[in-house]
Amino acid sequence: MLKSFKPVASPDARILILGSMPGERSLQMRQYYAWPHNAFWPIMSQLLQFAPTEPYPKRCQHITAAKIALWDVLASCHRTGSLDSNIKNEKVNDFARFFNLHPQIKAVFFNGQKAHKLFTRYALKTLPRQTQILHLQTLPSTSPAHAAIDFQQKLNAWRTGLNSQK
Repeated sequence: MLKSFKPVASPDARILILGSMPGERSLQMRQYYAWPHNAFWPIMSQLLQFAPTEPYPKRCQHITAAKIALWDVLASCHRTGSLDSNIKNEKVNDFARFFNLHPQIKAVFFNGQKAHKLFTRYALKTLPRQTQILHLQTLPSTSPAHAAIDFQQKLNAWRTGLNSQK
C-alpha cells in the first residue's frame, strides 16, 4: 500500500492544485513532482518567477506565498510503477477537513484527467454543502507520460487556467 503525504498549504490558500497520487520517485524523496522530467516545477517556476532548481522547501514557499495549495486526491492506493492507469484499491484524502481548514479556496485545478476523475468519483460527494468551490478545471498533466502536447502548450494552458483565478 502506497501512502501519499501531507499537503503543501498555508491557511490563506485560495487555489488548490491536485494530482492523483505521487509517483515512485516522489514517494521515495517525499517531494511532490520529484521526477526530473515532470514539467510541474518548470511550469510553476515560470508562472511564479523562481528558479526551478531551487531547493524543494524554497519551491514550496513560492507556491504557498502565491496562495496556492498542493495535494493529491488519494491518501493511499496499490500501484505498480508510477502510471495512474495502474492505480487500484484507492482511498481518498479527507477533503471535508481540508476545505474546513482552508475556507478561502474557491478554485481547484487538476493536474491531469485522472486526478479530476478520482476527485469527482470519491471526494466531491464527501464535501459538506457549505463548501463553495466555485471553479473546477482540469489542466494538462505535467507528467512526461502525457506527451500529446509539448511543454509550451502545457505552460500556456496552466498560465491561462491559474490566471483566470487571480
